[in-house]
Amino acid sequence: MDKKQKTKEKTCTFYASDYHFEMITLPYIEQKLEEDNKIVILTENNLEETIKTLISRINLKENKKKSIFNINWKNDDLNKFKEIKKYIEKNENLIILIKGKENYIKNINENIEKWIEKNEKVKTIDCYDIEEVGKDLKNVMINYENVLSTTGEKKIEK
Repeated sequence: MDKKQKTKEKTCTFYASDYHFEMITLPYIEQKLEEDNKIVILTENNLEETIKTLISRINLKENKKKSIFNINWKNDDLNKFKEIKKYIEKNENLIILIKGKENYIKNINENIEKWIEKNEKVKTIDCYDIEEVGKDLKNVMINYENVLSTTGEKKIEK
């Protein structure tokens, strides 16, 4: 994580598996979609099958399930960068979840930072594999103001 990032507030979360990532982020994603935010998920691996399984088993209205599934859950960074650029040009409220290994998160942040640094309507959430950063958790968290869990976004006590 680059400490020189220019975006105002950074949020992180930690997951143990793809299903765990989806369970943590779904309540947040659902809420943000209700507030008319655009959601882009940049991910190292394809989440399409796991999200299909999860959505089929949760108790949500069909229209909400459809809007969640309409998010691109594939690992398709090139098209997602185009999508991000389009949302920024249209001045949309945008939330970008970046899910993967620490190096992937760092590279994605470096690539999008110049686009979003002055945009108040863009929020990024870095989603770390807990197995990779487990012993280094405190050092990762010092770079963030908030942490996302199943109960929502909370300030990190420093």
